[in-house]
Amino acid sequence: MTRVAIAGAGQWGRNHVRTLAGLPGATLAWVVDPDPARLEAAALLAPRARCTQDLEEALADPRVDALVIASPGPTHHEVARAGIAAGKHVLVEKPLTPCVATSRDLVRRARKAGVLLGVGHILVHHPAVQAMARATKARGFGAIRYIHATRTNLGRIRSDEGALASLAPHDISVMAHLLGTWPVGVQARGARHVQPHAEDVVFLGLRFPGGVLGQVHLSWLEPTKIRRISVVGEGGMVVFDDMAPEYKLEIHRATIPPPGPEPSELPEPARPRVAPRQPLREELRAFLRSVKTGRPFDTPGEDGVRVAQVLEAAERSLAEDGREIRVRIP
Repeated sequence: MTRVAIAGAGQWGRNHVRTLAGLPGATLAWVVDPDPARLEAAALLAPRARCTQDLEEALADPRVDALVIASPGPTHHEVARAGIAAGKHVLVEKPLTPCVATSRDLVRRARKAGVLLGVGHILVHHPAVQAMARATKARGFGAIRYIHATRTNLGRIRSDEGALASLAPHDISVMAHLLGTWPVGVQARGARHVQPHAEDVVFLGLRFPGGVLGQVHLSWLEPTKIRRISVVGEGGMVVFDDMAPEYKLEIHRATIPPPGPEPSELPEPARPRVAPRQPLREELRAFLRSVKTGRPFDTPGEDGVRVAQVLEAAERSLAEDGREIRVRIP
């Protein structure tokens, strides 16, 4: 059994508590949070776990193998650094940290300590995204031409970060996963309608090697909650709609036509059933499997650095009225 401590028992941290408490092969040993009310709620979900407001107390337990961090983003560097220093394997929910320098620092520290550092880019572990990746590599789909993503809803407006930092890591990580590469150019335009210090609507453009384009629409101002990613290739299109009640994946087979009249009839899309596995459960299972076996984790800390590079370039583009910012991402 892999013994795990969780730092952060807020809205998302409680999901980790609930999932780990029922995950075979894992023992949730500690829950850490400065808020007594959150600890009380966590204790109901995981009655066998010890609860504390003191992170050092949990990290001092030699039986703890791994630390999962679901605390607010600005605390990630400090908490993860403490976990690494204590010799624990660490999984940090996105973002790894809010900036490139501190993210790189964690990667260096983890390598030196010989521990696993992972980042919670949860959609990479979503069964529908994995099915989408298989579909784009299937015979006949051809080269990917572009990827479009929409991530909108009405609120929840966050005071500690804007829509870009809060929402974009999901789509950036998925696009990189599907393409097997990272952007070389970043453009962003946005507006601040609710708070003066952060954009609540952003249009993010990504240019990948080979001329593949990515476009992400992010907003906290729209009453319709949309979570959709479309991948267009030479021989078809795959659409992942996370809000669809039943069929979350559509596969269209339609070769891009030459110039001329619009095709009169298109084939019906295939709607394969996707295994109803919870992405968070799959993420945690994959992390614990890497802890046990030493095999690479699907979303290592280095990916957290790469996403931070894209976000920093996007912030710079926002400040420079949408100018494309070149990035070099290993």
